[in-house]
Amino acid sequence: MNLSVTSSPDVLPASADQIRAEIILIAGATASGKSSLALSLASEITTAGRQACIINADSMQVYKEMQVLTARPSNEEVKKCPHELYGHVSAGDEYNVGRWLSEVQAAIARAKNAGQIPILVGGTGLYFKCLTEGIADIPNIPEDIRKAVRARHEAEGTYACHAALKAIDPQAYQRLEATDPQRVLRALEVYEATGRCLSDWQSDPVIPPITAPMLKILLTPSREWLYARCDSRFEAMIAEGALEEASAMAELGLSDTLPAMKALGLKELLALENNEISLEEAQLAAQQATRRYAKRQMTWFRNQMISWNSISEQEYYNKTSYFLSNIIKMLDPV
Repeated sequence: MNLSVTSSPDVLPASADQIRAEIILIAGATASGKSSLALSLASEITTAGRQACIINADSMQVYKEMQVLTARPSNEEVKKCPHELYGHVSAGDEYNVGRWLSEVQAAIARAKNAGQIPILVGGTGLYFKCLTEGIADIPNIPEDIRKAVRARHEAEGTYACHAALKAIDPQAYQRLEATDPQRVLRALEVYEATGRCLSDWQSDPVIPPITAPMLKILLTPSREWLYARCDSRFEAMIAEGALEEASAMAELGLSDTLPAMKALGLKELLALENNEISLEEAQLAAQQATRRYAKRQMTWFRNQMISWNSISEQEYYNKTSYFLSNIIKMLDPV
């Protein structure tokens, strides 16, 4: 259930007194301020005499090795409010949306049992889409098949693996980029394990895992504001230890196909670690990659989250306190 809230913090819907949310979802591009907003909302909920639990919905912030690189909440921030599904996965794990869905449902249940309001926050649109709309029930991939597909990739490369999809899954071949090994290999694994292509699995009817009333908030800041924050945030990351994290990741010797290796800035800092580029070049390249990624996120959100409540930075960032007080009025009463 999607609860409507006006795009202006000054006015609530006429039916606000009858509408009550049990779960709050906050989605936004990288550097949009969503984590800060979630903390502020949790504080406002506490002030109102309730409790909240912030639950991660970002595919990169699950990795324990990269707190700075993934802009995971700091240790000090975590102490202010219960946090779930942050930094609990090894970078060497094949973490995916199916595993997250299982874990997030358990986290939501724990929060509700503890009398806490779940606040799901993150920038991974696919996580939110699968949570609110459902996901194909694809069987787990046997480890021997997974290893065989990975070995094929090592021997033939991503482009050859992508070309192989043309015969077994034409839709995936058209949809997936040849430069995206994670999704290409996933499509191959599914076919090898089930004898049915991924596109067919994804066309099956699905049931949303969570049907409780949700307040869906999508942060849609101006491009200029967002890009400036992307640039300044990476500069702050360098100062806070991003180089050291990248160096530690290099020592793990992980495959480039692992999801964790997609962390923003990691590729550039690894190149710096190998003396391939200078610090200035690494910073400029990482900032550009971050801006481009934020642009792709915003495009995806606009196309896939049409029913969500879009809020600009003038509303959630410049008038935070007043905006949050109105959100509190829309929560399910005790």
